[in-house]
Amino acid sequence: MAHVRLFGHYIHLPFVILGLIDLLILIAAFSLTVFFRFFGDLSFFLESTPFVLPSALVFGLANLLVMVALGVHQSRLEEGMSGMMLRTLMALIVSLPLSGTAYLLAGEWLWYLGQSGVLTTSSVFALFLLGIGRTLFFALVGKDAFKRKVLVLGAGLRARQMLEDLTTPFNRKGFILEGFVPLPGEPVEVTRSLLIHPPLTLLEYVRSHRRISEIVVAVDDRRKGLPMDDLLECKMDGIRIVEGATFYERESRKVALEMITRGWLVFSDGFSLSSVSGFGKRALDLLTSGSLLLLSLPLMVLTVLAIKVEDGMRAPVLYSQERVGLNGQVFRVHKFRSMVTDAEKNGAVWASKNDSRVTRVGEFIRKVRIDELPQVFNVLNGTMAFVGPRPERPVFVQQLAEKIPFYNERHRVKPGITGWAQLCFAYADNEEDTREKLRYDLYYIKNQSLLLDLLIIIQTVEVVLFKKGSR
Repeated sequence: MAHVRLFGHYIHLPFVILGLIDLLILIAAFSLTVFFRFFGDLSFFLESTPFVLPSALVFGLANLLVMVALGVHQSRLEEGMSGMMLRTLMALIVSLPLSGTAYLLAGEWLWYLGQSGVLTTSSVFALFLLGIGRTLFFALVGKDAFKRKVLVLGAGLRARQMLEDLTTPFNRKGFILEGFVPLPGEPVEVTRSLLIHPPLTLLEYVRSHRRISEIVVAVDDRRKGLPMDDLLECKMDGIRIVEGATFYERESRKVALEMITRGWLVFSDGFSLSSVSGFGKRALDLLTSGSLLLLSLPLMVLTVLAIKVEDGMRAPVLYSQERVGLNGQVFRVHKFRSMVTDAEKNGAVWASKNDSRVTRVGEFIRKVRIDELPQVFNVLNGTMAFVGPRPERPVFVQQLAEKIPFYNERHRVKPGITGWAQLCFAYADNEEDTREKLRYDLYYIKNQSLLLDLLIIIQTVEVVLFKKGSR
């Protein structure tokens, strides 16, 4: 199984295992530092473990939290080991004040965290040990160790879409594709070299290829019939049978608009949030937006001054727009003005890359997302959440809802300052990009939970620091 599902959200299993290994290594690095600094005698150190362990655990968790925020483990797939270790070094540096703050809050309990040189020496030890641990991990498990071998039933349009979308270099594949089994009478859209024609039954083919652990049903028209007896035999033999849209959602962490129907939305898991979770989400909104307001207040003051210096003392600082929120209700959202004052004198148009209407200050505050900061007041007054789909303007919503299926479903939750689509996809400045972002928005709405909200908030740090998805 290449994924685990926590509170509805799919997480790639190697990341979970590697994260746990990293945590153990970080605890070991801190313990080694304390041993050489204060003990030197193994038996005495082991007797004192209950006093050392709390500090070591806090050190490990603080560093792991920052690593998640900086996307350290995912970067292994995109940037290689060197990129992963560079981000790890940054995480070890950034987490130093976090561990120091923990010591200030609980000095007696976390005594070892506050000792001179312990944190920096532990970080150096950790960087060295993490490099060794990760090299051994990837050497031992191999790149395909956590991947499932998958057989696809169907070779039509849906199967081809799945093949094109899930086998790109940018997709973190958790599976190995065995091939496609075409059904009688179904037009073949998949490359013939990938087609499989089992000599007798599906079960016999699967048994002769024992590594196959999953059959994905990606048939264009089920009304023409499915080999239900074959599928039932495979299921009873321990092979997992997965519907194509569900498989796509799990592997890509987005919803396949072309593969879903209203029936799939009705009968699939998700699209619900309990009253307890709703209360927790609101509490998280207030906590994060209040903290962000306090932390960013000096930055907001500097932004106001910069806008005034560039455009004059009479120039407006804020830009107010109507946006569509929960259940299609229109509300006003405020942002720091990043364009010239008459940017929309000829009507609303899509923002675009290298937009000539953007000011010099506006270009900078957009890149680092400072222009979005006034939206914390929308979160505080309840018209927005901290995490959710980005709100769109009414004129664009009307246009997009006519062209993109299920577009209005994104208004089933409050819009947010940051969201799953912002983490996973670049800035949308046209209809096709908006269609792609809707796939991620629907995934969030379907699988929303406090855990997913926390994950998005933490990883938004990566978006800000590495300019991912910003324009």
